[in-house]
Amino acid sequence: MAVTACAPVPGPAPGPGRSPDPYGARSAPAPALPAPSAPHAATPDGAARSFVQVMRRMEPAVRQDCLNRRTRPISCDFVFVVDDRPGLEPNAFQTVDRNGRPVVGFTLSLIAQTQNPDEIAFVVGHESAHHILNHLDRKSGAATAAAVVLGSIASAYGGDTSAIERAQEIGASVGSRYYSKEWELEADYLGAIITLNAGFDPITGSGLFQRIPDPGNHILGTHPARAQRLAQVRRAVVDVQAGRVR
Repeated sequence: MAVTACAPVPGPAPGPGRSPDPYGARSAPAPALPAPSAPHAATPDGAARSFVQVMRRMEPAVRQDCLNRRTRPISCDFVFVVDDRPGLEPNAFQTVDRNGRPVVGFTLSLIAQTQNPDEIAFVVGHESAHHILNHLDRKSGAATAAAVVLGSIASAYGGDTSAIERAQEIGASVGSRYYSKEWELEADYLGAIITLNAGFDPITGSGLFQRIPDPGNHILGTHPARAQRLAQVRRAVVDVQAGRVR
């Protein structure tokens, strides 16, 4: 079973009237940005109760967005789970079960770090977006491609067998990490749209980024810089309100 994680942090060919663009074009007036939600109780129990309430709106929104945007034959029958084992670091992950159903999981410690329903909704939208955008399957391909390219460069410059192998190992690592940055930004963008479509405020929701370490803009980092991620969320909101996406 393949698994991809976000630590602290597509279907048949398009038919008539269906856009191949995973973000789609809006034909109806765009909704106004919802008012920021009130903070929930600053306790694990308060956050957990808020999570249950948020999922009542997010689960159908995620499923509908998946059905509307998928570009490959992926399942949109999401399963959302919470890992409540003590001692786990704040984390979220995506995988698929043996039947191909997407499983999106959150540790209870991550939920407890949120301060309001908007933050919970944005995390759910972001993680779900990874599946809709097919990142789980694309991740292994990206690492393989980078390893082949870097290995070929080493070979062209006369590297011996062991040197080429080392280059391929480095290439796989860098490729996976580099593409992870791109995909995190893609998931931030689509996740913000899903969050907005469910009636939550993704700008308030992205406030969670302010409370996790900023990885900066390093090639070996697995996540983009905080400023890039916040900019993606704002861009998504502007695009929805301008009618460029739905």
